Amino acid sequence: MSRLTDLIAQAKARDAELGKELEREFKTLANRRSFGLNFERHRPESVELPGRPVRKGDKVRILPPRGESRKGDQRLWKVCSLSGKGAERMAQVELIGTAERETQDVAVADLVVVAEFRDYIYPGLVSTGKIERGGDKPYHTIINGENFHALEALTFTHRGKIDAIYIDPPYNTRASDWKYNNNYVEKEDLYRHSKWLAMMERRLLVARDLLNPADSVLIVTIDEKEYLRLGLLLEQVFPEARFRMISTQINPKGVGVSEGFKRVDEYIFIARFGTQGVTPSTSPLLGSRPIDGVEQEAENGDEESPQKIGLDWQTARRRDLQSVRRTRPAQFYPIYVNEATGLIEEIGEPIPHEQDRLDTPSRSGCVAVFPVRDDNTEMNWAVTGPTFVKRWKKGYARAGKAQPGKPQTYIIQYLKSGPIKDIEEGRAVIEGYNPDGSVIAFYEEPGAKAPPTQWNLRSHNAEHYGTKTLRSLLAGRKFPFPKSLYAVEDVLRLFVSTKPKAVVLDFFSGSGTTAHSIMRLNRQDGGRRQCISVTNNEVAAEEQAALRKAGLRPGDPKWEQWGICDYITKPRIKAAITGKTPEGEPIKGDYKFTDEFSMAEGLEENAEFFTLTYETPVAISHNRAFTRIAPLLWMRAGSEGRRIDKEPNDGWEVADTYGLLTDLDQAAPFADAVQAKSTIRFAYIVTDDDRRFQSVAQRLPDAVEPVRLYESYLTNFRFSMGR
Repeated sequence: MSRLTDLIAQAKARDAELGKELEREFKTLANRRSFGLNFERHRPESVELPGRPVRKGDKVRILPPRGESRKGDQRLWKVCSLSGKGAERMAQVELIGTAERETQDVAVADLVVVAEFRDYIYPGLVSTGKIERGGDKPYHTIINGENFHALEALTFTHRGKIDAIYIDPPYNTRASDWKYNNNYVEKEDLYRHSKWLAMMERRLLVARDLLNPADSVLIVTIDEKEYLRLGLLLEQVFPEARFRMISTQINPKGVGVSEGFKRVDEYIFIARFGTQGVTPSTSPLLGSRPIDGVEQEAENGDEESPQKIGLDWQTARRRDLQSVRRTRPAQFYPIYVNEATGLIEEIGEPIPHEQDRLDTPSRSGCVAVFPVRDDNTEMNWAVTGPTFVKRWKKGYARAGKAQPGKPQTYIIQYLKSGPIKDIEEGRAVIEGYNPDGSVIAFYEEPGAKAPPTQWNLRSHNAEHYGTKTLRSLLAGRKFPFPKSLYAVEDVLRLFVSTKPKAVVLDFFSGSGTTAHSIMRLNRQDGGRRQCISVTNNEVAAEEQAALRKAGLRPGDPKWEQWGICDYITKPRIKAAITGKTPEGEPIKGDYKFTDEFSMAEGLEENAEFFTLTYETPVAISHNRAFTRIAPLLWMRAGSEGRRIDKEPNDGWEVADTYGLLTDLDQAAPFADAVQAKSTIRFAYIVTDDDRRFQSVAQRLPDAVEPVRLYESYLTNFRFSMGR
């Protein structure tokens, strides 16, 4: 409707009477509003694509001269022809949408390609690096690109397959925190709320196609500025969902002052689909009643029975790389474990740091166990020998399972001072002893409970466990208002703890907290969950002016290095996995609460980074087209194992989870290879002939899903934006 008001104003300027008549009819129509949320569905966003090569037929904008901070010409032009080479390359452009033809010659370097939502796009992915520490686990994928376009691409790879979506969208704070049509939405903008709703609705409609309708959840965080409108929008987009809103404290000191109040909380909308339940919480600050996955009402007088919660036995070997052998001489000593019984028999004396541990005196029938990592790095025990002896004698230390073939042949466990104090002060009760003499002790706590709708947890403090956690990972790098890692982890745990192979999507991923939390959840229960993170490489508003004054523009390498994805998201994911900062130093500090260990230990996960590309079937060769879609085929098959990155020379190829057939004359050996490999889930068959596709599909095992690809690869991934 805002577009209509602009057109009416133009009509009034040309014909006052006609303009008044149109305005009168417009007001009559506007008053006939249906029940529910009504907002202006603005002209869909157009997106600038800096760095994308300029081609004939492209829509472009003309950039301002380098060194200027003004926005430049915002009109759209069409590229009619190109001439010249290199820095001298020129384009003849024609203004779009005018009655009289207007053209000019412009240096190609001064143009930026624009994608409008009404246009067809041909998205592809280009890998920009990977980290591999997770063995055969699926890869987390981080996509640098406009999130609406990325969501459209994901409708090919993950339609109906997403188990959980967690998003933290722009809060529309009226402080230049997001753009609409290449302009920051300021507080003076009369349409700021409807622009935000239009932006959100388009993305949620695509997200609806990605969620598993039989069993999934959508989680959206927001504050008071848009929570009312968001709630109505969610109910309209997802009428089949079951909704709940949670109020959660994010900063007990308060953030800013609005209308005389400091804001200490924000809101979490939860929409559940199909059979998606809520896993009971064992945290006393999160629970109230046990549930079985569906909403239940409490009956009067219904009391909860106590549940025994075991003590937390910790690994006695120190984990942080600041505690290698030479740093604590008194804490590197042998623990002799009987190889027949698996019991500790004696604690040896510390050995000098220059002495080889293999030269330690032996004990009959025992193996000398030292604190050594799998990569042979010699560490220290968590406590000195005399302290360990005291705990061992009292049943507070023990030998765990054997690790044949590893440098540390037995896991050694102990109780920290906190649980020991709980035993000695009666908060935990010893009910017996194991055969090795270690205590069997429990806390008497209420059982697992249904989480309440108000959360007040120290671990959810965004300042301490969002900003400061990010500072530990990326020293010196700033990102506005990152979520507490543990807050995201806690809410996701409620819905994916029973889904060890869940696929989680965050298309407003920002600093990458969602992916980080999923990796931690995997560590806690051995899960193989994977996260798809989508973010752009937008440079913060306050930094753009300085970069422009320095003569830089979006698309320049020295500009892009400061973008969210390249400067924050990718380095954060890499740091979390490797345990090292971008400068190569071990990360200082420990993870807290649910799973406490040194950040420098890293996480055993795999991740790959991609950039979304925009292809054209006219300007691209057949073979290069395949390289762009190869990651999409791999992602649809589970983002696991080896990827087929180029067309197979033999006409077919089989990877770890999928196969590709490009020459149908080779269908027989292809089908045999697929049949012989039990891990294959998809078979991509390239043909324009439906009859031949069906013939090949019939040869495949029932467990393998055949997918037809047209020979002109890009047509498989053509999306009409705005639909």
